[in-house]
Amino acid sequence: MESGSRIKVLLADDHRLVREGLRALLEKDCEIVGEASTGEETLAIAAKTRPQVIVLDIQMPGIGGLAAAHRLVGGTSATKVLVLSQYADEEYVVEALSEAGVAGYLVKTDAAAELLNAVRSVAGGKRYLSPSVAPIVLSRMNRPAADDSTALTRREREVLKLICEGAGAKEIARRLGISPKTAEAHRENLKRKLDVRSTAAMVRWAIRHKLVRDD
Repeated sequence: MESGSRIKVLLADDHRLVREGLRALLEKDCEIVGEASTGEETLAIAAKTRPQVIVLDIQMPGIGGLAAAHRLVGGTSATKVLVLSQYADEEYVVEALSEAGVAGYLVKTDAAAELLNAVRSVAGGKRYLSPSVAPIVLSRMNRPAADDSTALTRREREVLKLICEGAGAKEIARRLGISPKTAEAHRENLKRKLDVRSTAAMVRWAIRHKLVRDD
């Protein structure tokens, strides 16, 4: 990125007032190329405007922020994704960084002081972690390897529990607020992670690791 150039930013959050606040923090130094309120809108506007950075909320209607981030990061676009979230707990942070592959994670309570710095960091090819979540990631990296069940993300455990209850892709999608296609993708990822071939084998794995009860 050339010195002095304005970074092209797409704002993605389902609350208009939040987007207005983000715009106010960034528009002096960045070019806001669009705003989105759902995961699908984010993908569509990003394809048209080709932003350098997308400031993306995790919880949005439609396919959701993390699913959108996964598609953006997994594509050919050079766009960097900076997650902006109200959640500072470990599982959300690790899921965003490890599963979705985002370039940065910023907690909303840190946004007023850190947003511009975070956007500049990820636009420049660096990773960015909100000051309030950096210790969480460092702790995770320094922690000894644990039981296999901890390798599953929060969302994967939610999907697995619903599978054990007999829910299909459409029911899982309805219960978790995701698309059936995303629910099916989680199912296939679980099969690969757990090295199983059937739903029955997934249920047995969940019982063995005490994620569900055998009753």
